[in-house]
Amino acid sequence: MIYKIFVTREIPDEGIKLLKADKRIKLEIYEKDKQIPRRELLKRVKDKDIILSILTERIDDEVFNAAGPQLKMVANYAVGFDNVDLVEAKKRGIAVTNTPSEQISESVAEHTIAFMFSLAKRICEADRFTRAGKYKAWGPKLLLGTDFYGKTVGIIGTGRIGSGVVHRLHDGFNMKILYNDIKRNPQLEKETSAKFRTLEQLLKESDFVSLHVPLSPSTRHLISSKQFKMMKKTAFLINTARGPIIDEKALVKALSKKEIAGVGLDVYECEPMIDCDPKDNLDLREMDNVVLTPHTASATLETRQEMSRLAAENILMFINGKTPKNIVR
Repeated sequence: MIYKIFVTREIPDEGIKLLKADKRIKLEIYEKDKQIPRRELLKRVKDKDIILSILTERIDDEVFNAAGPQLKMVANYAVGFDNVDLVEAKKRGIAVTNTPSEQISESVAEHTIAFMFSLAKRICEADRFTRAGKYKAWGPKLLLGTDFYGKTVGIIGTGRIGSGVVHRLHDGFNMKILYNDIKRNPQLEKETSAKFRTLEQLLKESDFVSLHVPLSPSTRHLISSKQFKMMKKTAFLINTARGPIIDEKALVKALSKKEIAGVGLDVYECEPMIDCDPKDNLDLREMDNVVLTPHTASATLETRQEMSRLAAENILMFINGKTPKNIVR
């Protein structure tokens, strides 16, 4: 049997080479290095057996209908899978996989800590200040930041990424670790002396709050106006998980009212838009105490190649009649 596979955007070549080496696979890749238009996606998935998608594509009943009844698998090139309608996929008997790995977790954990450093030490502000020619002389009060060592960090979600952040901060900076999750993490508590807190307690006590939960109905707008009011005015918020976990409108108001000290964002509620309401006079991009990156927390050559390999391995296991290692239940 020949398996027709459509890749919705070019990905690093390690996985592509694996797929091309299998004579049973007929591979088609969207040619342009940009998000595929919806109409083009619906056209190109027709008669395909497998879709290798990335997180910018909404894979739902419309896509399944456009593909046809022979579609049997969606291999999502991402750790998350909120872009795929899992309920509809299950109804149709379509397998869905993702690409979690230790390498990805390490990269995102590092990016999270880079945000913390950038905010605490005002790195981005200092860079802009210096480039603009404003540095005339050293001054005792020039761009004062905050120390890192010994501070309290609150981690919301202690999966691979959240736990990776915890270990780095505990081992390297003697930080006090608080965490919140749907269940306690005895191993993390033993290894890092991390303390479980309710969400409210964590927000009230933490100098840094970092989000590492998946997007679901229960986590959408997990952090909103009420939560910002609980936080210290000197606290920093980091989000490398999913944008809608933070109520962006409430975030902008909290920053403008100085309810928190700053925020680091790699993901956005209305991504790729940075602000959901472009008519709003307040813009995250114009705030000095905001550090923004374009969903690149896992953007290292090693990690993206690993994701490519995992996506391909999931597909090869599937067509060989085996259960893919990263099947989404």
